[in-house]
Amino acid sequence: MHAADASSSNTTTGARIALVAGASGLVGRALVARLCADPGVAAVHALVRRPLELRHPKLQLHVVDFAALPALPAAGEAYLALGTTIAVAGSREAFRAVDFDASLAVARAALAAGVRRIGLVSAMGADPRSRVFYSRTKGELEQALSTLPLDALVVARPALLLGDRGALGQPHRRGEHLAARLDRWLRPLLPARLRAIAADDVAAALAWEVPRASGPTILESARMQGASAAPHRNA
Repeated sequence: MHAADASSSNTTTGARIALVAGASGLVGRALVARLCADPGVAAVHALVRRPLELRHPKLQLHVVDFAALPALPAAGEAYLALGTTIAVAGSREAFRAVDFDASLAVARAALAAGVRRIGLVSAMGADPRSRVFYSRTKGELEQALSTLPLDALVVARPALLLGDRGALGQPHRRGEHLAARLDRWLRPLLPARLRAIAADDVAAALAWEVPRASGPTILESARMQGASAAPHRNA
């Protein structure tokens, strides 16, 4: 495990310690930024596949193999923002290895490290009984996490995510780009649950709910719209 930018002398007096898996993605990167800016958080441990150019006195980067995780740092809450697409992964099996296997492995390792609160980036339509492989995989992960002995499990189910993937070094997703353009044209006519949502709104909603929730909580996309602009969530 490789750690970068540990600086206990520069952290705040906050007592919370958080783990984030998937810090290279749209929501994961926004979560890391929000947690580092939160005065109630003392340290943020980001689990990544490769080194990232992220720097903050509270942040420690851990380069890990998600298929063979080491013991994780002690923490109280964890955020699972791992995800890919079948097109990017190359096959259904490779997709499931990230979206299900790696996410569940992090959750179990986090539990062993003391985590009792988990926030998950899932997807609209997640359902373990779905005929759609993507939605079924997301639903099966939600179902598996619900069996863990947690104080809180907060599941975010966003619609199409908006954000600059190019700035994160991620491959261009043509279908996502076209869907975002269509959303801009039809947005006034679409119900809130179907409108595309900014990744930072999802991150803001999770960062707010996870330390406060009790038991299972579902955050549908409509509920998260505009969360990043809520004054009480940016205090």
